[in-house]
Amino acid sequence: MNWLNDALAQDPDPTETREWIESLQAVIGHDGPGRAHQLLENMVEMTRRAGGSLPFNPTTEYINTIPPHLEAKSPGDAAMEWRIRSIIRWNALAMVVRANRKPGDLGGHIASFASAATLYDVGFNHFWRAPSDDNLGDLLYIQGHSSPGIYARSFLEGRISESQLDHFRMEVDGKGISSYPHPWLMPDYWQTPTVSMGLGPIAAIYQARNLKYLENRGLIPKQGRKVWCFLGDGETDEPESLGAISVAGREGLDNLVFVINCNLQRLDGPVRGNGKIIQELEGGFRGAGWNVLKLVWGSYWDPLLARDKDGLLRKLMMETVDGEYQNCKAFGGAYTRENFFGKYPETKAMVANLSDDDIWRLNRGGHDPHKVYAAYHAAVNHEGQPTVILAKTVKGYGMGKAGESLNPTHQTKKLDEEDVAAFRDRFNIPVEVEQLSKLPFYHPGEKSEEVQYLKERRAELGGYLPQRRVKASKPLTAPKLEVFERLLKSTGERSNSTTMSFVQALNITLRDKQVGPRCVPIVADEARTFGMEGLFRQLGIYAPKGQKYKPVDADQLMYYREDQTGQVLEEGITEAGAFASWMAAATSYSTNDLQLMPFYIYYSMFGFQRIGDSAWQAADMRSRGFLLGATAGRTTLNGEGLQHEDGHSHLLASAIPNCRSYDPTFGYEVVVVLQHGMQRMLEEQVDEYYYLTLMNESYPHPDMPEGAAEGIIKGMYLLKDAGKPKKGELRVQLMGSGTILREAIAAAELLDKDFGVTADIWSCPSFTELARDGEDAIRHNRLHPEAKSKRQPYVTELLSGRQGPAIAATDYVRSFANQIREFVPMRYTVLGTDGFGRSDTRENLRRFFEVDRYHIAHAAICALADEGKMNGKDVARAIKEYKLDQDKPNPLTV
Repeated sequence: MNWLNDALAQDPDPTETREWIESLQAVIGHDGPGRAHQLLENMVEMTRRAGGSLPFNPTTEYINTIPPHLEAKSPGDAAMEWRIRSIIRWNALAMVVRANRKPGDLGGHIASFASAATLYDVGFNHFWRAPSDDNLGDLLYIQGHSSPGIYARSFLEGRISESQLDHFRMEVDGKGISSYPHPWLMPDYWQTPTVSMGLGPIAAIYQARNLKYLENRGLIPKQGRKVWCFLGDGETDEPESLGAISVAGREGLDNLVFVINCNLQRLDGPVRGNGKIIQELEGGFRGAGWNVLKLVWGSYWDPLLARDKDGLLRKLMMETVDGEYQNCKAFGGAYTRENFFGKYPETKAMVANLSDDDIWRLNRGGHDPHKVYAAYHAAVNHEGQPTVILAKTVKGYGMGKAGESLNPTHQTKKLDEEDVAAFRDRFNIPVEVEQLSKLPFYHPGEKSEEVQYLKERRAELGGYLPQRRVKASKPLTAPKLEVFERLLKSTGERSNSTTMSFVQALNITLRDKQVGPRCVPIVADEARTFGMEGLFRQLGIYAPKGQKYKPVDADQLMYYREDQTGQVLEEGITEAGAFASWMAAATSYSTNDLQLMPFYIYYSMFGFQRIGDSAWQAADMRSRGFLLGATAGRTTLNGEGLQHEDGHSHLLASAIPNCRSYDPTFGYEVVVVLQHGMQRMLEEQVDEYYYLTLMNESYPHPDMPEGAAEGIIKGMYLLKDAGKPKKGELRVQLMGSGTILREAIAAAELLDKDFGVTADIWSCPSFTELARDGEDAIRHNRLHPEAKSKRQPYVTELLSGRQGPAIAATDYVRSFANQIREFVPMRYTVLGTDGFGRSDTRENLRRFFEVDRYHIAHAAICALADEGKMNGKDVARAIKEYKLDQDKPNPLTV
């Protein structure tokens, strides 16, 4: 025990220390390591109470957490599984290399799956359950760059054809398969999108939490399901990868397993060339409350470690940095003998009887199926904590000089025939020499032992994975619009905000016997800001361990009530986490065969701008639910200033094809969109989600005009018809959304009073929906030139025959309303809030951004003058009348 001798050499009383250690050895021998740990914990606690500072050491030796004698043994046929794994490796490589021999630079990745093949193979063969009659199945977050290997396995299973493999990354004509896990493109196959690195881990954490939430609420049975998330060690640099691991630890998500493929390489070089990424991750996860299983060394190392009585090999393993470990695999056995084992005479002597090839074959833990099985077995049987498996592998494993453990290996997509031949020989693939240039896919035959074994294993686990449920088996019926009748009527003299309209509509929905229990209200924080504190007592805030304290506001009607069966998800100050939580609920119809209707309300500025990549992930994952951007608009949230005032979220939302966004002005518009969305998502099971901007500005709301519902959904309806134009009458079309529509209404009064100009007023709850409709119509006409009648954009249809120019004003940048310019059949002027936000009153902010009633009226006069119906003197009079500052800087530039 060389490490002990080193320690005793520095010890003030080595005799006493040796007695303590011998006593501990006796305890381990008699009662096991668990008892020894308990005694040590008690001694540490006693020392701390006496005033001793004993900092926590979160890392352990650089060896496997599970010693050989405690490893669970795999029941599988090791030789058979190696043959299957080898065939999968070959077909994955062939898929990418063949694709890149075609014109077009399709790209693809070989090295990531090459390093992780064993990690996936063991899971598919022995652990991952598919949805079946008696189990809802496990959920897999598969590392995106490993997709070729997953396709290659499905090819052997008969789920993916050879033609599809040959059209990898060639999807446009409907023959191919997607580059990465994309449920939108392969809706019955991929469960989760992951390749935007960092998003898979945080989504997996909240997915696992969502399963616990549903179990505790009694909505799904407890079936021991697991969420497995695969990621690379380099991916952990992404803030989202590790940003929520404390949530998993705090809530004891023992249904969650992270498998981190530690091949020590990023895309361009070492992850921690001068350090040790496995040690770093071990400390972070253990500190966050996770069960950490290090899977560093394969079985070939066991005899060497067993002979390491003085601990010198373990010391060497700890001293060696990752950059040097990469060299050892890249440069072979002779290099490793001299530069690794050769550091100490004792360790060099340990391998004296091994050849250079023997040393090169000393395997890493992630490539040893026996070690992987033991780690997975320990993970699925661990209770009370999430588990992370830190599996050390070699990037580009099997690629030899073409890329094994080399820095450029991630970009390697083409191999010459010599490299292909070497790969074939290494994995014993029966492809003849004359066929190598064609890189044929290899299938041993439907009745072969390999295919039969593979299918038997999956049958034992409930069926094939990955697979995705496209629709819930039991759709829900959404509440009818009449249920919300009182919210469709005028508020009279009472003022209300659209945020309050939403909360009232939500409360009505919660009373629905079908949909109510399936509603999932989510807030990142500040529920009281949005007037939702009433839900605290009514529904309870979900807390997996209930409420262990008496809240300070317990004597109030709307006190802060936490409950194990609570329905509200109060996520704290984490927009990324709250959105991941929303996404888990929004895809429950697929993952749990249970429809949920999540409502995530947040400050609009901290939505798409802050978590835009996740919003695309939600689209890819075919999410269904509502996002509520509260305190929206650049001039509505007065006082907060630049980083709080949203003027562009609708533009960001408009880029997401299956996100339908609305900027309602009145309560009835909010209600119509909510009811329509629930009907689409719950009854019709359409894979889309809805974004509504809500305001905190209170004002009276009118009755819903007769027949307005259709126009609200399409994006535009006539709010006020000025009647049939009289001869010589000046007329304009005023358009708006959100709170600025009310400025347009006020502008109409100014125009009539001061200039005798009448106005038709149009509410446009969705310029985005109008633009999509218009583009669809134009495209249809372009592709059907001989059709008897042309399709007309909805905007054009509504405004055709109307007189005067059109002026649109919103609380968003001009590009928002400018989306429909092509379809407006008259002169079109757009006002918006381009520029940085400011802290001030609503009135001053609207004046500053030139979207108030006075600037709208002035824009109308200008448009009429441009058409020759008024003149420059009228424009000048409007400037003077409305006290507009002609020399004020452009808001876009200040």
